[in-house]
Amino acid sequence: MKEELEINPNHFKDRKKELLRFLMGYKFALEQLKTKIDLLKSEFKHIHDYNPIEHVTSRVKTPESIMRKAQKKGYPLTLESIRKNIRDIAGLRITCSFESDIYVIHRMLEEHGDVNIIEEKDYINNPKGNGYRSLHLIVEVPVFMTDREQRVLVEIQIRTIAMDFWASLEHKIFYKYNREIPEHIKHELAEAAEVAHMLDKKMEALHTEVNLIKSNHEEDEEVETIQINDEQFRFPVAFINRLTQVNWM
Repeated sequence: MKEELEINPNHFKDRKKELLRFLMGYKFALEQLKTKIDLLKSEFKHIHDYNPIEHVTSRVKTPESIMRKAQKKGYPLTLESIRKNIRDIAGLRITCSFESDIYVIHRMLEEHGDVNIIEEKDYINNPKGNGYRSLHLIVEVPVFMTDREQRVLVEIQIRTIAMDFWASLEHKIFYKYNREIPEHIKHELAEAAEVAHMLDKKMEALHTEVNLIKSNHEEDEEVETIQINDEQFRFPVAFINRLTQVNWM
């Protein structure tokens, strides 16, 4: 006669609470980082009159995805081992306008005292063999729970619109494709990545040139900044004076 397995409901309840607390730490770390990014965007918009951040996305891996990765890597299936060894459970992706913006954001994150950058991989200056480009950071963020402070790891990927376009489509092309990739397809993807890189360089050069033209023009013409409904507008002083004369302002 087989021995019956006794199930203790309290045991499962405790494990569920432990797993929930584990995942909440990553969720809270992402929320903190997103708040910091929102503040940077606001500062750029209102002080520097330029916002380099196009959009921000985030995600926390599902328990199933975490377990699959732990098994694939051969890590012990304990929360402590997973916390130590799997560094991309929480992920934040920042998409920028231009390549130089990536390093501006990187520098500003470095200047935040409570964001500790513990690892970085520059796939922009050293792209992967398939052509992939992006700046990857592993950062440590303090999360304050009701009974403790927890240091949580988050992976941040910073890339341009062109880099994101290539990476997203490359992922979609090979989604659930587990066979060897034909050499000619690898070659064409690498060529497409180089085209995207050249587009980044071209658009940034145009951006720099236009900014120089604008700067020279503003030196010749006195300009005043006016804030209307939380938006900043730049007008020639002569134009503002004219409106004032006709009682428009």
